[in-house]
Amino acid sequence: MFPNLTILSHPLIQHKLTKLRDRNTATRDFKALVNEIAMLMAYEATKDLPLEPAPVETPMEPTTGMQVAGKKLALVPILRAGLGMVDGIIQLIPSARVGHIGLYRDHDTLEPVHYYFKIPGDEEDRLFFVLDPMLATGGSAVQAVSALKQVGAGRIRFLCVVAAPAGVQRMLEHHPDVSVFTAALDRELNASGYILPGLGDAGDRLFGTR
Repeated sequence: MFPNLTILSHPLIQHKLTKLRDRNTATRDFKALVNEIAMLMAYEATKDLPLEPAPVETPMEPTTGMQVAGKKLALVPILRAGLGMVDGIIQLIPSARVGHIGLYRDHDTLEPVHYYFKIPGDEEDRLFFVLDPMLATGGSAVQAVSALKQVGAGRIRFLCVVAAPAGVQRMLEHHPDVSVFTAALDRELNASGYILPGLGDAGDRLFGTR
């Protein structure tokens, strides 16, 4: 349906996503599920990373294994909900650096407001994973990727748990070179810009706020 969009249909991801959508899922369980889904998504989103030979001494003899080539991965959660995806990926890739982009959505205009930006150095050499559980209107996602590109980032992937077609379209219209990974492409947005059927406000459900 969209170029550069990957919908991750792994049975474990879909099973956990169903539990995540349930309005009765407690905050503690919601956090755990977001982390678990993020880890599984990262496994899929990193399967094409380049490798290089690496000599190693086993207990028996020297041999040559393989390791990921180039600079390490950088995770950039969009504050605040994106924080919920970091720990799951760090468990899989402990060497990943972590930056932060602060954006919030104006409830009247539904457009993003930028308030914080801090990322690891060597931007041109790193692969950046921008993290946000929801890709709704696409405004925050587009602005986050634009901010990364402005400082020299050239390899960027966007990971979200649930996406709306409007958000994916907006992202790929502005940044056709960015790959988007999601566990679900939901039906539409409501008048307030929330994804339907969605899973509610991910930030509020992660942190127990209203």
